[in-house]
Amino acid sequence: MTLVKYLSALGYGTRREVTALMATQRVTTSDGGAVRDGDPWLHAALRVNGAALDPAPGAVLMLHKPIGYVCSTNDVPPLIYELLPERFQRRRPVMASIGRLDRDTSGLLLLTDDGALNHRLTSPRSHVSKTYCARLATPLRGDEAVTFASGALILSGETTPLAPARMLVINETTAELTLTEGRYHQVRRMFAAAGNHVIALHRTAVGAITLGDLPPAAWRTLTDAEQVSLSAR
Repeated sequence: MTLVKYLSALGYGTRREVTALMATQRVTTSDGGAVRDGDPWLHAALRVNGAALDPAPGAVLMLHKPIGYVCSTNDVPPLIYELLPERFQRRRPVMASIGRLDRDTSGLLLLTDDGALNHRLTSPRSHVSKTYCARLATPLRGDEAVTFASGALILSGETTPLAPARMLVINETTAELTLTEGRYHQVRRMFAAAGNHVIALHRTAVGAITLGDLPPAAWRTLTDAEQVSLSAR
C-alpha cells in the first residue's frame, strides 16, 4: 500500500489532502526527515505534524467511557467518537466498539477496526468474561450470588436460562458481577429479578484486560500482550 493511501485510510484526509501534507513536509520520520510517497516507511517511525501516527490498522483501543456517551456513529450526541481524535471517524475500516455499553453505564470499552476480531469477540460462542461493579438502590438480600451462579435464572420475557455468573459482595449495596454472555441490559435485569435496582453500573474488565487507572474519557492502545490475550479467544 502506498503511504498516501495508508494515511488516507487512517483518516488524515483525502488522498489529495495527504499528498498536500507530504508536499509541505508535514509527514516526516522520527528524526525530522521529510517522507515522499515512494519512500520506504515504517508506521512506528512516521510523524504527521510532529505527532506519532494513530494506531495502525488492526489495533485495539481501550476507552474509559463516561456516563452519558453513546456507543454509535449515528445517534443522539454525545457519542464516544467525540472522545477520540476527530479523524478517527474518517478511518476506513471504521474503528467500531466491540459490543456496547449503554448511555448510563461507564467503564471499559474496547474498539477495533479489525472486523473479524470484533465479530469473534461479540459472538455468543466467545464466552469472553466481562466484569461490572453495580451500585444498588437497596441492600443485598444475601441469596443473589447463589441465584446468579445457579445457571437456572430466567429473565423476564425470555425462555433460556442465563449462564452461571459470579458475584462478589463489596458492601451491602455494591457488588461485582462477572458474566460470560451479553444479553440486553443483563446486569440491570438480573438485579431486577432479585428485587433490586441498579443505580450505577461500571465495567472494570473484559477478559484479562482491566481498566486500571485510565481516567474517564481517556483512551489508549492495548499492549501487545493484552491484544494477544484477546486474539487467542
